Amino acid sequence: MSRIGKKAVPVPSGVTASVEGQTVKVKGPKGALQFVVPDEITVKMENGSIKVDPRSETKRARSMWGTSRTLVSNLMTGVTKGFEDKLEINGVGYRAAVQGKNLQLALGYSHDVVYPIPEGIAIVTPKPTEIVITGTDKQRVGQVAAEIRAFRGPEPYKGKGVKYAGEFIFRKEGKKK
Repeated sequence: MSRIGKKAVPVPSGVTASVEGQTVKVKGPKGALQFVVPDEITVKMENGSIKVDPRSETKRARSMWGTSRTLVSNLMTGVTKGFEDKLEINGVGYRAAVQGKNLQLALGYSHDVVYPIPEGIAIVTPKPTEIVITGTDKQRVGQVAAEIRAFRGPEPYKGKGVKYAGEFIFRKEGKKK
């Protein structure tokens, strides 16, 4: 039994939600999102909240039950508060700047890395060594953060590179004489 899946997802005030077949559509102050629930799951509106239940007791249905409920919950959070990821840049000469619709990254390569900012995502650089990614879709915010981090992931010897804020980098000792 999924303990998460049993809970209904409340629809906050200022948000309109509708269920049409397997599609959940949510519209709020920060935008509109939709999610297609897998066929193994039934979804319905009840008393101002969205209820998610498995159609059968198969392993896939039970595993998708809690996942679907959480994804519907993320829609509600996205259109009300939104999601945010912070990245930190460590290294001499490493920096980031937003120029128009592009993120310009100097990461120790012979050239600057230019990352085009996708639609629905906002990127700001409060400091040259800090990147803040915001948006309504949790999956897209996380994907953009992962793509930017992948340009120069943190290395274990000096800790140089792009890392998530609060991420612990396991440090290694250098070679000895």
